[in-house]
Amino acid sequence: MISGSTIALIPLLPLASFLLLGLFGRKYLSSAAGWIGTLSLLASSLISLATAYNYFFVSGKVNGAYQQITLLKHTWLAFTPGVSIDMGLLLDPVSMMMIVIVTFVSLMVHIYSLGYMKGEERFATYYAFLSLFTFSMLGLVLSINIFQIYIFWELVGVSSFLLIGYYFDRPSAVAASKKAFIVTRFADLGFLIGILILAFGAHTLDFKILIERLTTSSPELRGMIGSSFLGLSALTWGLLLVFAGGAGKSAMFPLHIWLPDAMEGPTPVSALIHAATMVVAGVYLVARLFPIFAISCPGALHVVAYVGVFSSLFAAVIACTQTDIKRVLAYSTMSQIGYMMFALGVSGYGGEHGLGFSASMFHLFTHAMFKALLFLGAGAVIHYTHSNEMQDMGGLRKYMPVTHLTFLVACLAIAGVPPFSGFFSKEEILSAAYQNNFPIYVIALFTAGLTAFYMFRLYFNIFWNKEFHSHHDSSDGHHGEAPWTMKLPLLILGVLAFGAGFVPFGNFVSSDGAALPAEFHLALAIPPVLLGLFGIALAYTMYKTENDLPNKTAALFHRLYQGAYHKFYIDEVYLFITQKIIFNLIGRPSAWVDKNIVDGAVNLSANLTEDTSGLIRGWQSGKMQQYALWFFAGVMGIVAVFICMWH
Repeated sequence: MISGSTIALIPLLPLASFLLLGLFGRKYLSSAAGWIGTLSLLASSLISLATAYNYFFVSGKVNGAYQQITLLKHTWLAFTPGVSIDMGLLLDPVSMMMIVIVTFVSLMVHIYSLGYMKGEERFATYYAFLSLFTFSMLGLVLSINIFQIYIFWELVGVSSFLLIGYYFDRPSAVAASKKAFIVTRFADLGFLIGILILAFGAHTLDFKILIERLTTSSPELRGMIGSSFLGLSALTWGLLLVFAGGAGKSAMFPLHIWLPDAMEGPTPVSALIHAATMVVAGVYLVARLFPIFAISCPGALHVVAYVGVFSSLFAAVIACTQTDIKRVLAYSTMSQIGYMMFALGVSGYGGEHGLGFSASMFHLFTHAMFKALLFLGAGAVIHYTHSNEMQDMGGLRKYMPVTHLTFLVACLAIAGVPPFSGFFSKEEILSAAYQNNFPIYVIALFTAGLTAFYMFRLYFNIFWNKEFHSHHDSSDGHHGEAPWTMKLPLLILGVLAFGAGFVPFGNFVSSDGAALPAEFHLALAIPPVLLGLFGIALAYTMYKTENDLPNKTAALFHRLYQGAYHKFYIDEVYLFITQKIIFNLIGRPSAWVDKNIVDGAVNLSANLTEDTSGLIRGWQSGKMQQYALWFFAGVMGIVAVFICMWH
């Protein structure tokens, strides 16, 4: 077994990189900042791989099931003898999978950024922020305590705010970073309240003890089920509020509005945030508490399922109409995260009943590879064309052969075409939905067809459609497709996007830690593949060459198209609620009360004090004769009072 101190280096190395580059990078290490950050992530990735290999193949399995292992546990803040905030490392199949994904994708982004961000004035600051984000995510997935995870959860929010707003001189980037931070703060408030409810009911913040007490016939479980509010038990409220935090971080409807705007950050940042790290934190949170959801509170799990499947369909419809390639990928991320969520929602616990859990984690794994590849491929295209808009692209397959090939692999993977990786994980998700919730299965099946359509709409518009005509002269920096630092991650991720589906994932990650061998269902695999191929064929017909079909289709479905193009006006609804209702009806009256009543009362007391002091300051003039006169007058007054009383 690898020692706890060695495993602790996995998050500590990115932290050291952040501190070094943050304090000394811009002044002393600007030229070497990229390599310092990259080498620290390389070391962290190698330790992660070694730890995962040791856990899965050497020491993690006991009596046929993988165990939870706690290392370096330290009580940081104790509230009562049973409730404390502990810091430490929790090793289990899900956390092992996550540290490998986070460190590997972050490493690819670090390498890619060496070429993409070359020449940036704040190059060292960029790598410092990347390191902080990676440290935060690793701390989150290794947490042993639900409040420890909340601490790192908020740190992820802060670091994503810094990365999205990296181009702080652009008003759109500043607005996007604030929007992401504020929206997720509302969700995180629910998360915090949920933590307090669960901790109060279970008398612990420790994950292992929390799950044990709330999944067995314990006094704590009976007490939480017996306490209710508005018809829901305290346990249900706690889990739903925790899920609200996860829904905000994973951009589930209706807390998704920050995600498309987050594209204002550098494209490698989009790959890091939207591929395998920040947006899957909500999925990880539900998976971490999954035994409680599945065993003690299946009602809360139904909410997870329906929110997930609606978000998946909603985002897929919007993605079909967007013209900014990064926004298409952003809504694609929302849709795929929805797939993972509803897979958890339709899952049971243990054995074959836990297929949805294993399928969700499998799709998280494959999605990390092909979505990181899609974003980095989009970054290479933007780097070459100096535009995010499809209308400025076309015919790029001739000029960018490596990007074209790897982007095509990623599109085939996300479309669920066999034998690419997405086919295997989607097949398992659809099988779980078919067995447990047929309406969700039908919606998910339709969404799979939409996914293939909008992804190949993107592919054909970028690499085919029309000839590319650069709007820049030969001095604009085009010296070929991209430097090797950008092409190498594309090639590595391309291989994994193709081959990751062949991993016998259920043997390693399952709801109860026992092996769950995958079963291939041909009858269930055929419909999504046929729908995917139909979506690809439709995109081929409409977008491979320039024609009027897209405009005619948009005109035919005018209302639906306009609604989807404007993201169903959800942003406008939020603006109306915030600006017209909250600001006008609550904010302005509150500001008036604060300014005129609260501040007025304080000012009145200050003025009274000042006026009173002006009246009596003459009594303290410092003139001894005046003091003696007043003293004599006082004595005479007292004598007069006594004389009057005597008579």
